[in-house]
Amino acid sequence: MRYPLSVLDLIPVASGTPASLAVRRSVDLAQLAEELGYVRYWISEHHSMPSLASPAPEPILAHVAARTDRIRVGPGGIMLPNHKPLRVAELFHTMEALYPGRMDLGIGRAPGSDARASKALGAESPERFGDLFNQMLSLSRGTLPRMHPINGVKVMPNDVGLPPIWILGSSGASAAAAGGAGMGYSFASHFSATPPGPAITRYREAFQPSDEFPEPHAILGVSVICAPTEDEAEYLAASFDLAWLRLNKGDFQPLPTPEEAMDYDYTEGDRELIAENRQRHVVGDPQQVRERLDTMMAESGADELMVVSNIHDHEARLRAYRLIAGTG
Repeated sequence: MRYPLSVLDLIPVASGTPASLAVRRSVDLAQLAEELGYVRYWISEHHSMPSLASPAPEPILAHVAARTDRIRVGPGGIMLPNHKPLRVAELFHTMEALYPGRMDLGIGRAPGSDARASKALGAESPERFGDLFNQMLSLSRGTLPRMHPINGVKVMPNDVGLPPIWILGSSGASAAAAGGAGMGYSFASHFSATPPGPAITRYREAFQPSDEFPEPHAILGVSVICAPTEDEAEYLAASFDLAWLRLNKGDFQPLPTPEEAMDYDYTEGDRELIAENRQRHVVGDPQQVRERLDTMMAESGADELMVVSNIHDHEARLRAYRLIAGTG
């Protein structure tokens, strides 16, 4: 690959596997990614989804950081409307103190949950993202206006700041804001049908250099299923075909086996939905995958590729990251 590679781990829960084991296996992937030269390892935030065991990225990231040496780690991302800005600032000041120079902080506005989970979290409206984000930054930097009701609150430890911040997007709405603030930008092509190129261009045009980002840096998140042969890749991809179909119908179940997916009684409408969704994923043998990823990176103008690979079998999933890195 001619561009940096990174990992986005949704911590998929495979059918027949305890969710707690899926959480513990995150270390396997992070250590492998470090060994293979991946730049960073991020964990997403999702709530009340039996298919994903990532409602609390922070303790998992601390666990991973303690068991790796070089790879950058961070949330991809913290869904800010679910949290109090002070608490996010405190958590990531602390993470920066524990693992200086190795943390990232991805921030998003999506709920990462359904309406019931959002209510249980006491989540704010995504429309308040800008206010929440500015409050988090002001608390961290100690720059709240003198008459602000919470001016004087100290974010501890106060001899470090927040890690480098990446704004997450899936439509381009936040691209200019990320650029104007001198932050990184990450586009989620793994679930967005919106072409990433215009958003990344908008980010670059708006970019103002900062201490953390003297140059613009855009990450492209892509879903990839890679196996030694095209036939095996298609077989493995059947799992996420059925998982996505169920999700689309509001049926939240663990990631099914390829065999279960092959045996499922699909309607013609189901197959059309799956075919449409497949356009957002890269599936194939190593050569096919590399060619498609090269094209996507060139067309988007991104600086870095972040791979998410949801495969039912743990060893096949690790193998996919090896193949993508060119060492399989």
